[in-house]
Amino acid sequence: MENYIEKLTAEQKQEVKRQLEIYRNGAQEILPVAELKNKIAKSIFLNKPLKIKLGLDPSAPDVHIGHTVVLNKLKQFQENGHIIQLIIGDFTGKIGDPTGKSAARKQLTAEDVKHNAKTYFEQFSKVLDMEKVDLHYNSKWLADLNLEDVIRLSASITVARLLERNDFSERLSAGKPISLHEFFYPLMQGYDSVVLESDIELGGNDQHFNVLMGRHLQEHFEKEKQVVMLLPLLEGLDGKEKMSKSKNNYIGVDEDPNHMYGKTMSIPDELTAKYFNLVTDLPVSEKERMAEQIESGSFHPRDAKMLLGKTIVRMYHGAEAAEKAEQHFKTIFQKGAMPEDIPEIAWSGADEVPIIDLIAELGLLSSKTEARKMIANSGIRINGEKVNDVKLTVEITDGLVLQAGKRNFVKLKRSPQT
Repeated sequence: MENYIEKLTAEQKQEVKRQLEIYRNGAQEILPVAELKNKIAKSIFLNKPLKIKLGLDPSAPDVHIGHTVVLNKLKQFQENGHIIQLIIGDFTGKIGDPTGKSAARKQLTAEDVKHNAKTYFEQFSKVLDMEKVDLHYNSKWLADLNLEDVIRLSASITVARLLERNDFSERLSAGKPISLHEFFYPLMQGYDSVVLESDIELGGNDQHFNVLMGRHLQEHFEKEKQVVMLLPLLEGLDGKEKMSKSKNNYIGVDEDPNHMYGKTMSIPDELTAKYFNLVTDLPVSEKERMAEQIESGSFHPRDAKMLLGKTIVRMYHGAEAAEKAEQHFKTIFQKGAMPEDIPEIAWSGADEVPIIDLIAELGLLSSKTEARKMIANSGIRINGEKVNDVKLTVEITDGLVLQAGKRNFVKLKRSPQT
């Protein structure tokens, strides 16, 4: 591609610099940065928006703020007038992305894909202007490939190159089976970029191999090569594992404001700056200032997380809800008061119940073992009083309030026994 930087005015070069600074912030790797800069320059010189691609696995429709790391980056491109290409992998979903997997993925039905895609769009609209998004289903072109096309596509890559993927090489070393159809996943994802002539493809840093395949295949088909932008994976509330609903260490974008704020307050202090940088919509300069203050200790960890929680709630529920969530947190956790809006559960069981059985029956904790641990750590309260005896028998009364941990409250409403 010719050098467009040289064709720009001083003002236009400044705009390239401005956009590049925004896109580089929070990105883990850009391959290559010089090409991204030149693509931005080309876009400005020709007054033609760039096409920014994100492929979606239609198997996991519940969106949490870990997913918004890449969505926020897409939003930055969208706000600068570029085109967002969302690709629903309804065809590739029949294979399932093998990335990070020790076995072949379950293949999805057309009904699964349709349902999951609808859920995606509803949640993505909290970040992106979906009316300005180009939406594609890759079955539109992949389903039309005949066997000859597939053979030609597969001839563009060697088996040795495919086995460079950690998940494949590890399974091969462990003697675990790799089905031939799994090799086609990165090829098909890369072919999406060929068809759509994408300028930039975004992905998590675990998608390194897959997104580079698009660049490789575009070159093979004599297209202009896309730039690859990899975003870091966000650790969950435990501070260790990648944020995931299955690990119960997530903050969902659809969660109510109080839970969203309360969960944010539970993240490890050392992750606060990273969360500010990756999941908030604050200006880059503000994020950098936050990071410096947190690092120097001039911003108290509690105060930093309170601002983070308020910012996240404001992004998904509005400023008023953010103010109320902060007050709710202060009332319950800082002043030790009970919330006013405790959910009620009808109780028609026995008049007296062992505390461990009651916690299990109400589903406040995942197991009786967890209940015993929580009592040992003074985390269970009845009507505000700590429970210290795991063998305690609770007399059920109308309006009894049971608390497990910092955020889980239930009020029992006595109903006739059946």
